[in-house]
Amino acid sequence: MKKLFFAVAVLTGLSGAAATMIQDGEIISVYQEKQYKKIEVSQVSKEALEKIKKGYGSYTIKEAHRADDGEYKLILTKDGVDTTATFTSAGDLIKIY
Repeated sequence: MKKLFFAVAVLTGLSGAAATMIQDGEIISVYQEKQYKKIEVSQVSKEALEKIKKGYGSYTIKEAHRADDGEYKLILTKDGVDTTATFTSAGDLIKIY
């Protein structure tokens, strides 16, 4: 059991901000969502903006946020409808919300 707990702890430590605990004999993992800080749109890297414009050129960037690892969360707007999307630091799409 100790080896299993150690293996889970090591793997969890490698995967980012997470907490692992054992409750009633079950291993429970809790992951913390990335924290994004609001930035000016002009602070989004030129490389990322160019790539984003290729796929989403008809959208306007309303707000920009950046995580410590360089990932961007952008609020895009088109025809009065807002869409939130995350992109890598290079401008590749990760997820649309």
